[in-house]
This record gives sequence, structure tokens and C-alpha cells, in this order.
Amino acid sequence: MHREEEFKGTTTIGLVCKDGVVLATERRAVMGTFIASREAKKIYRLDDMLAMTTAGSVGDAQQLARIMSAEAKLYKMRRDKPMSPKAASTLLANVLSGSKYFPFLVQLLVGGLNAEGPGLFSLDAVGGQIEEKRAAATGSGSPMAYGVLEDRYAEDIAVDAAVELAIRALHTAMKRDSASGDSIEVVKITQDGYTKLSDEEVRKIRGAFS
Repeated sequence: MHREEEFKGTTTIGLVCKDGVVLATERRAVMGTFIASREAKKIYRLDDMLAMTTAGSVGDAQQLARIMSAEAKLYKMRRDKPMSPKAASTLLANVLSGSKYFPFLVQLLVGGLNAEGPGLFSLDAVGGQIEEKRAAATGSGSPMAYGVLEDRYAEDIAVDAAVELAIRALHTAMKRDSASGDSIEVVKITQDGYTKLSDEEVRKIRGAFS
């Protein structure tokens, strides 16, 4: 298996909303042209109001999720407040930059909510960090997803509308990108907390786009 093949698949989406953040991914994992899994985990909860999406090497993504989850807990213990999305993405960027000669083969989105409001950041394999003010997508299906996001995203979008938009964008990407497919996972982070939509809720929304 070539690691460059492992890096190509997936579609992940992050949306900044007026009342929170929405993260969504499809669930297919591929090795070249082989579908290795139809239930791959690509959204990792790092803290109560903080999560990360992953595209790329599964092993690298899992290791980074473990590192960041531990760091978020330590941050909260030492400072008596949760790690902000910006702090988490900056720490993660430093980890990635420090490993650039043997890089983690990933593209990441870090999103969450704190007292300053919602935050969303995209990161590349060597630590490049960009704050996303609107919407972001990563992975091989991102060009198709961006077509939907650019057309329908509004700056004052509410979380529930953003959930529908994320599912629509993933549904579109999955039609044309062979490395993206199967089921969809969606998480919304608001003042009410971290909520993962059930498979039935996702299917009901997705059914309107079929």
C-alpha cells in the first residue's frame, strides 16, 4: 500500500454558524481503489465543545486525536477553562510542523465554541493553519462539496440550516468522488453542547436530496 494513495480519499466539511459550528464527514475509507471500510471514524471529539475532522492516513489521524484529547484535558486542569478552538489549532499546527520531515499525512479541520464564539481552522500536513470564517472542506471530494457550499452558504446561517447544507454538500460529493461514500456523520456544537446526529436524522435530511 502506498501512503500517497492513503492520503487521497474522503470528504470533510466544517461550517461557521451564528450560533455554533457544524462538522460533517462521510464514512468511507479507501486504500487506492479498494474500499477498506464503510464505517470509518473521521470526526473526533477532543473536549466538551471541541472536535476535529480528519482526511488522510487513518493511523496518523488516530494518533493526533489521542494527542490533542490528552492536551485538551491537561489544558483544562491547569488553567481551569477549556481549550479554545484557536489554541487547539495552534498547538496542533506546532505538532505537525515539528514532524514535517516525517509528516502526518492528514488534512484537518478543528472546530468548536468558547466564550469568544465559534471557531473553525483548517490545517495541512506540515502545520499550515488558516482560520476559516465561513465554510471549509477537505479531501478528494472537496471540489464538489465547495460548489454547493459556495452557492448556498450565508454568513448568518443557523446551525440547523448548516446541518442540512453540510449533508447536501456531502451527498453531492459522494455522487462523483469514488473515495467518498456510504453513511454520513454530523456533529453540531452550540451553547447547548456537543450533539451528534443519529443515523436516522441524517437519513431523513439526506432523503430530501435523493
